[in-house]
Amino acid sequence: MKKQPIGLLDSGVGGLTVVKEVMRLLPNEEIYYVGDSARNPYGPRPLSEVLEYSIQIANFLVSKGIKLLVIACNTATVASLDVLQKRLDIPVIGVIESGTKAAISSTKNKKIGVIGTQGTIQSNEYEKQIMGLLEGAIVQSVACPQFVSIVEKNQYEDELARKVVSEELSPFVDSDMDTLVLGCTHYPLLQRIIQDYLGNDLMLINPGIEVAKQVQSILIDKAIIDTGEKASNHVFYTSGDPVKFNDIAIHWLKRHDFDVKHIAVEELEKYGK
Repeated sequence: MKKQPIGLLDSGVGGLTVVKEVMRLLPNEEIYYVGDSARNPYGPRPLSEVLEYSIQIANFLVSKGIKLLVIACNTATVASLDVLQKRLDIPVIGVIESGTKAAISSTKNKKIGVIGTQGTIQSNEYEKQIMGLLEGAIVQSVACPQFVSIVEKNQYEDELARKVVSEELSPFVDSDMDTLVLGCTHYPLLQRIIQDYLGNDLMLINPGIEVAKQVQSILIDKAIIDTGEKASNHVFYTSGDPVKFNDIAIHWLKRHDFDVKHIAVEELEKYGK
């Protein structure tokens, strides 16, 4: 199993922020990734629908022989983590637990902010986990639905992004929180603008960093970590525009050692069970 790839699924390009950290920490591991941009965003959709999509993508990745699955999407983690952990014979991890633990380790005053899609925020999953692990924690959660579309359209460095960030994050202006969880894997692409708006004293939590550490730990524990040569090629599938996906991937990952392939929604639907 050591030579089998790691699989990641996301609603679009956001999971590349997790891919970046996995590549950095585990350079020998081959990655297969599916970004479902054609059906993005997942946030406003019913969780039952997100579960259906997640099962389709997970089954597709399993057919490619992956040895571990990362649900690199917060909304999909809420909708499908428990189900996929029971259904699949390989380790399956999400991003919420990692983000929660990182936030708890970071905060000094126990005042933590969380931003995410409507689905993630409405689930209260971060709030429940943080308050369950950190006595006296105060959690302020805000949905930022426009962030995903900005990233998917490759506009995350435009002036429009600054305008949208200032509008969506205005509830935090007078907050005395010291830690903010980027509770959507798309959001780290806006991290610099978010930091500029809220100030450098605020610690921003990118769950992707902790997810990569969790992946490493599992691979070591199960003795399936690839200790051979550095991975030479990764495969990224998108149900959206492969040219736009490729542009964002090159810009964000600062590398070219991957192939971007289009996969039609109709093809993914064949893997639903």
